[in-house]
Amino acid sequence: MGTRTTLASLLVVLLTACGGGGAPTSESSGAATSPTVEAHRAVAGALPLDEMQSFEDARRGFIATDTPLKVTGPDGETVWDFEAYAFVEGDAPDTVNPSLWRQAKLNGHHGLFEVVPGIHQVRGYDVSNMTLIEGRSGWIVVDPLTTRETAAAAIALARRHLGERSVSAVIFTHSHADHFGGIEGVLPPGPVAVPIVAPEGFMEEATSENILAGVAMGRRALFMYGLALPKSAIGKVDTGLGKSIPYGGTISIREPTMIVDRTPQEIELDGVRFVFQNAPASEAPAELTFYLPDHKAWCGAEIVSNTMHNLYTLRGAKVRDARKWSGYIDEAAQLFGDMEVMFASHHWPVWGNERALEFLRTQRDTYRYIHDQTLRLANQGYTPREIAEQLDLPSTLRNRFSNRGYYGTVRHNAKAVYQAYFGWYDANPANLDPLPPAEAAAKYVAAMGGAAKVRQLAQAAHEAGDDRWAATLLNHAVFADPSDQAAKSLLATVYDQLGFRAESGPWRDVYLTGAYELRNGIQGTVLDPRRAVGLLANTPVERFFDSMSVRLDGPEADGKRLKFNFVFTDLGETHVLELENAVLHHRRGEPVADADATVRLTRDLLIRLGIGEVGLKDLVMSDALEVEGSRLELLSFLSLLDKPDGRFPIVTP
Repeated sequence: MGTRTTLASLLVVLLTACGGGGAPTSESSGAATSPTVEAHRAVAGALPLDEMQSFEDARRGFIATDTPLKVTGPDGETVWDFEAYAFVEGDAPDTVNPSLWRQAKLNGHHGLFEVVPGIHQVRGYDVSNMTLIEGRSGWIVVDPLTTRETAAAAIALARRHLGERSVSAVIFTHSHADHFGGIEGVLPPGPVAVPIVAPEGFMEEATSENILAGVAMGRRALFMYGLALPKSAIGKVDTGLGKSIPYGGTISIREPTMIVDRTPQEIELDGVRFVFQNAPASEAPAELTFYLPDHKAWCGAEIVSNTMHNLYTLRGAKVRDARKWSGYIDEAAQLFGDMEVMFASHHWPVWGNERALEFLRTQRDTYRYIHDQTLRLANQGYTPREIAEQLDLPSTLRNRFSNRGYYGTVRHNAKAVYQAYFGWYDANPANLDPLPPAEAAAKYVAAMGGAAKVRQLAQAAHEAGDDRWAATLLNHAVFADPSDQAAKSLLATVYDQLGFRAESGPWRDVYLTGAYELRNGIQGTVLDPRRAVGLLANTPVERFFDSMSVRLDGPEADGKRLKFNFVFTDLGETHVLELENAVLHHRRGEPVADADATVRLTRDLLIRLGIGEVGLKDLVMSDALEVEGSRLELLSFLSLLDKPDGRFPIVTP
């Protein structure tokens, strides 16, 4: 039934779902063109790349690190390899935007750091930071990273240098898995009587984000994070938010015991006073920040970072609310204006009251400027592409490295604001019902005089440095004829240069992954869903039925009517599934008498089915699964569910 793939799609909450390896083929020259080199010179001339305050902040408070920094999984596979980025040193090579190279060097500082007495961070052991706050009896752990393996390595480092302290409380700042998935690395197995604090809506969002569209998001995440790329000056360099994401580790979750649902909300944890800010619908659907008044330290979670963040993420997700996001930052500055240090879930802290507040003001105004100016231009009739092309931050904002587009970008964030208010349609009738890409491409190529002419025009554009136009031309050529190897090869070369020029880590990864797949074909495999059992075990049953609904093959289900009771004997609840009008509905309630079959099972069995420990068809037809009614009708229903493998083409039709 494809349940294994569907449950694997839950791993996309890690910001990952597929991965691969290897190096680009010899078709890649690995060389920057003259226009790329000139573009880099322009960047270097426009920015104070030799500014050292950020490097001083990134190094401040350093205590120790692991050398080499390499974390392995239960089967000996590499989950995290920081040493692979050792090439990021010295001056930027011609194949990397010098501004992104600077950010990559800053993200290269890893280890255990003291923020202020009583507050420490482990940075560089994951894409996110683990923060350790000294309580009366133990450590209060903030954001236990993405995987059990990276979290265990991080807290082991802290214990070696700060002493053997237990974990007395945990705080999940928001509902993205790189901030909760490593919980089993810091808490012992089984029930543990420690407070776990999370924002309102955390469990629902953490266990459901991306489940409906997880397979597609996983495929897109491969591009966004460059998981198939070699780590080199012609490949993966940095994500902007951190080095990369761990791959192949074990993720889990624990139910919060304390919920933050208002601002301000004061809670004492292990003798430490916290003042929480609830910040829903900002960088994550469920998010909080907090202030430590006795330390005069504010944790900004992920609503602030040493980069512009995403209002729209390339892996795909709901557009984030720029106005609310900006408002939460302003609220924090007003509530906690006596802060002497600001730290966050990524990057390095900022010390000093004025510096910290200035940091907040500029981040606040970055998101609000993009929001307000996008709507100003939209109200003048400009379309998303037109707005993105002309909008830039004012000099007072764009010249600050913490506002540069290392992760999110002005162009994409402007389009996100437009989408949030107006949707996908730009009001031009020509775009109301356009031809699909392959059909349009064939007509474009024919109108321009054939594939050879298109390649000729693209080559001329490429040599002139107009690679955006060259990419447009060649994309039409490839979609018109995916067997056109000359067009694919030239398009890969063009994508190389666009990637080399990109200041954004995700932009670079997308372009270079596109080039990689044009040369090598689709790469990557679905992650082993057994690594997410701890997460799946806490996922509401309703989410699994939701995933069935979006995998139902509507045309094949046309005219069929089926009804089933799913009775979970361990949960004491029944869910009724009903297929009608090629739509699958489910609801929790009492079993219905006219069901085609009643299935009795446990949540554990459902998860075992999902991760492939037991075979579905054999189980349905065996006595291991208690089925009252028609097993054949149950199998007929299950056969209507798609089996996506997450390897669909992107750079070819």
